[in-house]
Amino acid sequence: MLMAFNHGAQDGQKFMGVFALALAKGGLSSGEDIDLWVKILCALIMGIGTSIGGYRIIKTMGIDMVKLEKYQGFSAELAASGCMLVATAFGIPLSTTNTKGTAMMGAGAARRLSNVNWGIAKEMLIAWALTFPACMAMGYIMAKIFSFIF
Repeated sequence: MLMAFNHGAQDGQKFMGVFALALAKGGLSSGEDIDLWVKILCALIMGIGTSIGGYRIIKTMGIDMVKLEKYQGFSAELAASGCMLVATAFGIPLSTTNTKGTAMMGAGAARRLSNVNWGIAKEMLIAWALTFPACMAMGYIMAKIFSFIF
């Protein structure tokens, strides 16, 4: 329950913020408050996205990367939820998947370092590290393109 709350408080807020900004920019919303239909749409899209694409992430992290005992899974959930709760309280955006993945690595490694498939963990860390510069470059390029159009 706490992870679901944090997922909405982090990833859900980012989606709603961008969507509400687009509506306000297009004159379809005042931009002062997020309409209820936007919140419902966000919840539906996140639920559908998680049910469709979430299986691959769950399989990779929960089966291929590390196999956790029940107490380790509980520990990872509690650690990730706690970190996300604190970050949300201070307005710090986090990725739910990144936070949960690293907590699972830590919980798995607490028993034995060999419990974690470090090859998969390495691939995830590289992807996370490349996300920031790649998104920055794409944002720059798109802004330049749109500055010529508009």
